[in-house]
Amino acid sequence: MAAAAPVPRPLELDPKYDDYDFPTTAAVPLSGHAGYLTEQQQAQVSQLRLMLESEGYTKRLDTLTLLRFLRARKFDVNASKQMFVECEKWRQETNLDDVVPNWDYPEKEEVFKYYPQYYHKTDKDGRPVYIEQLGNIDLTAMYKITTAERMLTNLAVEYERVADPRLPACSRKSGVLLETCCTVMDLKGVGISKAPQVFNYVKQASVLSQNYYPERLGRLYLINAPWGFSTVWGVVKAWLDPVTVQKIHVLGSGYQKELLAQVPAENLPKGFGGSCECAGGCQFSDMGPWREEQWAKPAKWEKKEGAAAAAAPAPAADATIQNTGADVKEGAAAAAAAQGDAAASVEVKADAPAPAAA
Repeated sequence: MAAAAPVPRPLELDPKYDDYDFPTTAAVPLSGHAGYLTEQQQAQVSQLRLMLESEGYTKRLDTLTLLRFLRARKFDVNASKQMFVECEKWRQETNLDDVVPNWDYPEKEEVFKYYPQYYHKTDKDGRPVYIEQLGNIDLTAMYKITTAERMLTNLAVEYERVADPRLPACSRKSGVLLETCCTVMDLKGVGISKAPQVFNYVKQASVLSQNYYPERLGRLYLINAPWGFSTVWGVVKAWLDPVTVQKIHVLGSGYQKELLAQVPAENLPKGFGGSCECAGGCQFSDMGPWREEQWAKPAKWEKKEGAAAAAAPAPAADATIQNTGADVKEGAAAAAAAQGDAAASVEVKADAPAPAAA
């Protein structure tokens, strides 16, 4: 028997932390999501906040953030608290709050010759569309242009920009709360010879997405999947949460019809079967509601930058997130080999939009 639909219930906001200037009711009525919490779930938000406050935490204690950590740990408050604390420790160690407003990535255009990663407009549900093309990844060549640490720092900065200003602008335009992205990963050119390089970087990136930015994946389209991928995927998906599996669509070279059913042609770059041709290239335009005057507002970290500029020195120009070689905590799929390495990246990125770009 299908589970009963959750009962709509206005989100209880905390005046100390919740200063949202966008809708706070989820687009789809799902248990554990804003506007559809049970009394117990709402109480668990308060419980988690009190536990964190008692240990001295004061940042990122707003209701929507705490809900993402709770959903990621199936509303196990203690497990959610541990995840949040580990995230805050990482943010402090990397000085991320200071890095974000001052970050500059001038090598992006050169890096994109090997690994384009960008946000571009929205899907039919109003969510940001994020695109990655993995077929030309050449880490040897890329590390002559940049470093692994700078790539990971740029990844983290882009996650922050997803949270604000991209998703708030999309929520304002759609009239409902949007917290996830629609990701398109193009595997064209990822064969046996390139799979190890692709997987090695994806594994590093996954540590950030899985551990520190939970509940950001709305849909994931893996297009131009190479021969043998579907077989490996059939094994990998058995290890994943059914909710995650429903979000992932593995498509071959004939992906256009299904992808265009989710992303309007005018929002999809021409190279993927859409009709969009942004001046200067879609990969560099960063077009979306976050660039439209009617919906865009300065990110909170931009406002804080102005207020704190005189009080705190800017981070060093080479401030980066160090690659510590940390293992992906839920990386069972990492055991897949060769062609399976590409499929394994599905598992390690399953909790978040693979970001980076603008």
